[in-house]
Amino acid sequence: MGKQKTISICFAVYQNEASLKILYDKFVEIFDSTLHNYNYELVFVDDGSKDGSLNKLMEIKKETNDSRMKIISLSRNFGQMAAIIAGWHNAIGDAVINIAADLQDPPEQCIEMIKEWEKGNEIVISYRISHSTTKIRKMTSRFFYKLMLRDVPPGGFDFVLIDRKPMDIINSLKDHHRFYQYDILWAGFNKKFIPYDKAERTFGESQYNLLKRFGNFFSILLNVSNFPIRLFSLIGGLVALSGFLYAITIVMAYFIYDNVPFKGWAPIMILILIIGGLTMLMLGMIGEYIWRILDEVKGRPNYIIKDIK
Repeated sequence: MGKQKTISICFAVYQNEASLKILYDKFVEIFDSTLHNYNYELVFVDDGSKDGSLNKLMEIKKETNDSRMKIISLSRNFGQMAAIIAGWHNAIGDAVINIAADLQDPPEQCIEMIKEWEKGNEIVISYRISHSTTKIRKMTSRFFYKLMLRDVPPGGFDFVLIDRKPMDIINSLKDHHRFYQYDILWAGFNKKFIPYDKAERTFGESQYNLLKRFGNFFSILLNVSNFPIRLFSLIGGLVALSGFLYAITIVMAYFIYDNVPFKGWAPIMILILIIGGLTMLMLGMIGEYIWRILDEVKGRPNYIIKDIK
């Protein structure tokens, strides 16, 4: 009889105090009943929560004395991406499942994901076919993933199972600014996409407001795409071409019609403002890339672990 495989379930925890006990109980029930042929570990990464999330996790572990429960507390709030990476770095399973800690992703979906993994799919991605959110959020999410990634379900994905081999490769990446969906698709390997219905949020509220969503979008756009540089190069070329054509019309007006539209102070000022504005915008974009190069050269870690229980 072969060695039992181990499944690591990783949760990035931030302000999820109310859902943690229910989440723990659900996974224990699933593995003790349906998935009893597997060993497992539950890896909770507290990302500097300001509520009682960390205390709640410690309370659950103390009450259950469950050695399969691993609690990682970061020294401060480093952000969701850093918390996810911290969980992956500390997961020991033959397969690692990333799932939200807010109970919107159904734990039962993990059963289907593991079945697909056993069929030889090294990456199993669960994507949302329905979820209760605003139309604006749905539209912006679809636009974002369509712009950033190829061959990705509408609205992207967060709920994913990764086999140990691609997991080790993804964990070896040293980029400071990470977009894990991009990393997963970039790694290659056999992939399987399976749909699910995202549940309504029962506890708490989303920590992603419009400003944070835009910040994430801008950060990831610069990190994984050359689209901004290409776009502004194109705009710069078009503006330069327009200026050249306008210069020709001025020369023609001087030699053919003996008239230079110096009354045309307004168009000259408009051109100066447009070109000056574009120049500043392009310099700002280049500055963003240079700052990212500096940030990578510093080599600071994505997260700092305060404690592991």
